[in-house]
Order: sequence, then structure tokens, then C-alpha cells
Amino acid sequence: MALEDVKRFFKDNNLEYEIFELDESTATVELAAKAHGVKPELIAKTMAFKLKDRDILIVTKGDARIDNRKYKDTFKTKCKMLKPDEVLEITGHPVGGVCPFGLRNPLEVYLDISLKNYEYVYPAAGATNSSIKITPADLSKITVAQWVDVCK
Repeated sequence: MALEDVKRFFKDNNLEYEIFELDESTATVELAAKAHGVKPELIAKTMAFKLKDRDILIVTKGDARIDNRKYKDTFKTKCKMLKPDEVLEITGHPVGGVCPFGLRNPLEVYLDISLKNYEYVYPAAGATNSSIKITPADLSKITVAQWVDVCK
């Protein structure tokens, strides 16, 4: 269902990106990198977090890790990821397929500046075996994301 939501999002917004539906899993950075034949850092990892008053998504390069101090300085609260069942309920996407497109509920999207180092990246597309190839600039524009520096 989530994959269909992503496809509908692209169609409804007249966005022409190929959605890769692969035979193998892309549910982790390592699996996605192997499936696409790219380095792990080119996988755009989308994570869901709980702030005091709202939930958000942060997209980082695949091999990046959240820096707790930078996160707290940026969002004024401790870093707390959503639980897997909350992720599905709030985003409409399963863990391993979470992306900033075709969301069940409107969420603010933040892109870590680590993505700016790459010509293109591969975020998931709503399923544990789907993704797209997109430039970080287009990813920012399409998701109306804010750039942040929250990774080590």
C-alpha cells in the first residue's frame, strides 16, 4: 500500500522519477547499496523522530549517524526515534521503506547537510524493496525540507 501512496504522490505532483521495484530487499543501507551497486553513503536513510509537540523525518546519507548534541541543539530536545509500529502508523510506510514521499500524515522533513556532498542519492520509496534516484536539491524541493546539521 505504501508503495502505491508514493507512486500516487509522484503522479499527483507531475514528478517523473523512476521508482525501482527490486527483487531483493533494500530495507537496510547495506542491502540497498548492494542492490543498487553503490556505496552505502549514497543511500538516503529516512528516520522518524518524536519531538515534544510533533513527529518529524530526518534524511541523512546512508553511513551517517545522528550526533545527539547537534540534534539537541537543533531541536531543543533529546533525540528520540519513533518505535517501528509508530513509524508505520504515522508515516504509512514500514521500517525499511520509510521515505519522505506519500506520507499518511503531513510531517516536517529535514535533510542533513551530509547529503549535499553527492550528485544523487537513493531514498526508499515506501516498500522494503523500492527506491528512487534523486539529487539532494530535488529531494529538498519536492519534500519542502529544511537543511540541518545533525550528524557526526
